[in-house]
Amino acid sequence: MKLRGVDLNLLVILDALLEEAHVSRAADRLGLSQPATSSALERCRQLFGDRLLERAAGGMRRTPRAEALRPRLKEALAVLGGVLDLPEVPLAELRQTVRLLMADSLAALLLGPLVAALARSAPGLDVVVQPWQGGAAALDGLARGTLDLAVSLIPPAGPDLRRKELLREEYVVAMRRGHPALEGFDLERWLAYPHVLVSTRGDMRGALDEALARHGRTRRVGCVVPHFLLVPPLLLGSDLIALLPGGSILGAMREGLSVLEPPVAVEGFPVHLAWHRRREGDPAVRHVAETLQAVARVAT
Repeated sequence: MKLRGVDLNLLVILDALLEEAHVSRAADRLGLSQPATSSALERCRQLFGDRLLERAAGGMRRTPRAEALRPRLKEALAVLGGVLDLPEVPLAELRQTVRLLMADSLAALLLGPLVAALARSAPGLDVVVQPWQGGAAALDGLARGTLDLAVSLIPPAGPDLRRKELLREEYVVAMRRGHPALEGFDLERWLAYPHVLVSTRGDMRGALDEALARHGRTRRVGCVVPHFLLVPPLLLGSDLIALLPGGSILGAMREGLSVLEPPVAVEGFPVHLAWHRRREGDPAVRHVAETLQAVARVAT
């Protein structure tokens, strides 16, 4: 008999039928109608190739096959119940690798506190951080199971994707202290100097270019780099100017930099924590996700 074609609910109904040897009492015990229970009995008869319950004086009686089946059925249901009710392994005993994807600036902000918190609560968990390669790659990794969690701006992507807002980023302008654009800083001074842009794909346009286009203006992008952490050293050694998420300029990086509000409004964005629905039952992934949320609340 192949389990793939078996409705396991039938076994629960059959257990009650064999226990009661009475269709109406079994139906009451299960909270089913008598016709539904009678129909299930017929399906069980077909499944096992035996009458199982036969009419007799004063009611019904179990067939020899049913008598032999009864204790084994109870044992099988008990085992199955034990599998379903299996207690979770304590956090301190978990041994697992959880794979995260996030941009370098977010990793610099959150990874240290995350690892420290996990060392206290679940020291057997190992974390692998993979580089950010765009929203499409993140969604693909979550869908294929090569990623457990992704941290970034994640668009809605159907019922299988779960996401929560982790924090919100607002844009700031950064340049070296003493930069000539600082005197009387405005839109004209800002656009008079080349900009540095962060793009993992080497794009020459970003969120700022869309905002400038609404004002009929453009800028010159003098340098494109793949990671936010490369930007502060570039700014310190040149007249480049950057528009960056404020959280990407961490404490020590602000040394030697001037940070200002953009002269034109550039809308910020939410940073999401995302995972695939299939990972919701994984205690290790769930714990890392919860710890990330707690770390983000403190960090921001």
